[in-house]
Amino acid sequence: MRQEERENLEQQLQDVPYGSMTTIRHTLPGQEEVLLTGQFSARTKGKGKLDVYQPLPGVEASYSRLIGTEVTVCHEASDTILELFYCRRGRVGWNMRGGISVYLGAGDLSVHSACCCADSCMMFPLGYAEGLSVSMDLAVLQETFPPILRDSGVDVQALHQTFCAEKPVAIPASQRLEEIFSPIYSAPSVQRKAYLYLKMQELLLYLSRVRPQKEMLPPYESQQTEMIKEIHRELTTHLEQRLTIEDLARKYLINTSTLKEVFKAVYGQPIGSYMKGYRVEYAMKLLRETRMSIQEIAERVGYRTQGKFSKAFKDVAQMLPTEYRNHAAGDFFEWEHNLNGAMSGAHESANAGKGANDDAGEYHSDD
Repeated sequence: MRQEERENLEQQLQDVPYGSMTTIRHTLPGQEEVLLTGQFSARTKGKGKLDVYQPLPGVEASYSRLIGTEVTVCHEASDTILELFYCRRGRVGWNMRGGISVYLGAGDLSVHSACCCADSCMMFPLGYAEGLSVSMDLAVLQETFPPILRDSGVDVQALHQTFCAEKPVAIPASQRLEEIFSPIYSAPSVQRKAYLYLKMQELLLYLSRVRPQKEMLPPYESQQTEMIKEIHRELTTHLEQRLTIEDLARKYLINTSTLKEVFKAVYGQPIGSYMKGYRVEYAMKLLRETRMSIQEIAERVGYRTQGKFSKAFKDVAQMLPTEYRNHAAGDFFEWEHNLNGAMSGAHESANAGKGANDDAGEYHSDD
């Protein structure tokens, strides 16, 4: 599923030069710019595109599509600007001021003041991300607030007190968030601004009822997440090695429970499940693009026997390596589309049960 999502984004961004961010404004002449695109500058190790709308006075919404490893963002630090990011696809990590990092998966939402992210770095652990960025100028909203929201008990000052503290708030995916954001993406382009006008008001109603102390995603120290990324680089660069969690903990001077927790927060899966999928995806590439034997590929991706490799491959791809290679030589694309749908369903089922057994994917040498 990840490969299909990334390829889809690459197709959408094929006209954007590497190292640049393209901004397309869909606002009316004379509309004032809000913080997000009016005052910020960005440097990217990749490329991206922002489609910017202003559905309400003081509110700017940007459809964000990004491919690469990170984007460094600089803008004015303002505690009256509320920044939100809804992650639709991929994963997003955000190193903010004060040494705090927040990581979002599909369906998660971050909320914080512009002070938190004034000089920050957004990272994409899976190499891509798609989402909706929203900037709300609370001072402007206070003056132009729709009466129907005021009559419904939405208080701009209360929003400022709740979300413009020093630390960001990360809200986990839920059916309620899906109901708010999904129609924004499914709406025809000609109706997009109308949907944003309605949905931004619905979002304000939702935020007025959020209590950050309950069931929020935990923030992490940026130093910890940077160490996890270094561990990830070692594991994925040397697939032939078989390091256990204990080996990694000793080498990087981190306890095993913290290693497992932070790795899952950054990359969205337990370390064992992630590496198993990574090895199989790389093996798929070798099966499609080389004439290496199954045994050679097994050794290249870190399996000591062809039998263990074939079992792991079938667990992920739902067929044996030989069958995959035969499909790759024939009608591969239709098969891969069907497989991605099946893998997506399996991933959603796994997410539904996350927390029930967090050690189920513990990294063992035979994974």
